Amino acid sequence: MRVIIDTNVFVSGIFWKGNFCSQIIDKWRNRKFDLITSMEILDEFVKTLKNFKIKIPYDMITEWKNLIIENSIIVESTIKINVVKDDPDDNKFLEAGITGKVDFIISQDKHLLKLKKYQEIKVITPEEAVLLL
Repeated sequence: MRVIIDTNVFVSGIFWKGNFCSQIIDKWRNRKFDLITSMEILDEFVKTLKNFKIKIPYDMITEWKNLIIENSIIVESTIKINVVKDDPDDNKFLEAGITGKVDFIISQDKHLLKLKKYQEIKVITPEEAVLLL
């Protein structure tokens, strides 16, 4: 199974143990699915951690970035779309998903979740993902 994990799921899973998001990260670390990402998604992740309300040591940010790079398939999106009108920045998840031929995008973002499905990609919550992965 090929999956994209939205930044908000990663952040929630890193900082709040025992929730659905941390269960998704555990499943990824135990290789229950292939993580697909792009440099745009990775850049958003790093920027979010740097600006997070809880001060995060630079070493921890670098460690997570390297962990993702080493344990994911990084795609270069070959298309540009404009599907998420309310938050165009979210289109990068769909673009990487199309390029990486993913089954799911796991997100807590209301703009993405509102789509439910785009082409063959299902957009699901962490709660739904825990049951499917």
